[in-house]
Amino acid sequence: MSKYTTLYQHGTLALLVPGLLEGTITMGQLLKRGDTGIGTGEGLDGELIILDGKPYQVNSRGKVTVVSDKFKLPFANAHFARYSPLAELENVEQDDLNKQMLTLSRAENTFFSLKVTGTFADIKTRAVVKSEPPYSTLAETARKQSIFTRDQIDGTLISYYSPQLFNGAAVGGFHHHFMSDDRKFGGHVLDFRLVKGEVSYQLFDTLEQHLPVDNKAYMEHDFEKDDIEGSIQASE
Repeated sequence: MSKYTTLYQHGTLALLVPGLLEGTITMGQLLKRGDTGIGTGEGLDGELIILDGKPYQVNSRGKVTVVSDKFKLPFANAHFARYSPLAELENVEQDDLNKQMLTLSRAENTFFSLKVTGTFADIKTRAVVKSEPPYSTLAETARKQSIFTRDQIDGTLISYYSPQLFNGAAVGGFHHHFMSDDRKFGGHVLDFRLVKGEVSYQLFDTLEQHLPVDNKAYMEHDFEKDDIEGSIQASE
């Protein structure tokens, strides 16, 4: 099992649905599992993107900071980057890019990551206002999100693709996060147009799923009563 073909995931998106938002892994622990990744902080505290081993947080005010090793997360993906060139694209909308990447990668039934570097237009991102205990549900917390836009900006998009079979454990389909080259704009991506950019990808044959078994609330929760798919679709 190569570290370059393994996707590490802490927690599941499903545990966020009922509001199990306590941080159950530290950034320091996560960075031992990869130098690239995405995630969210305790209480859905902003959106995280890890580039070249540096973890950036975009909070609900749009401020970008580098978080410490002690920063806690309830959910995150990470891997060690070794991307391969896939395509050079111009003037492509988000939905079209997603479709082209599935066709080119031929990897619809497994996990992979995309890295897109270039110039983006009409990009819309979001970050959620941090929830405090007792935590709200994912749907309730997502209503308090802040939306950020840029007409045109240079930056890097990191995305993870998960097969629909794993929807709930992760987002079935693509999950995009963005960080600008000047490190002043980013977040969870809602929409964009790629003006011009290079797309590379990294295929995974192994998913290393880590669950917060030391967290009592998680271990005792009954997920059967939760609308997992509906809540994830609404919040994404």
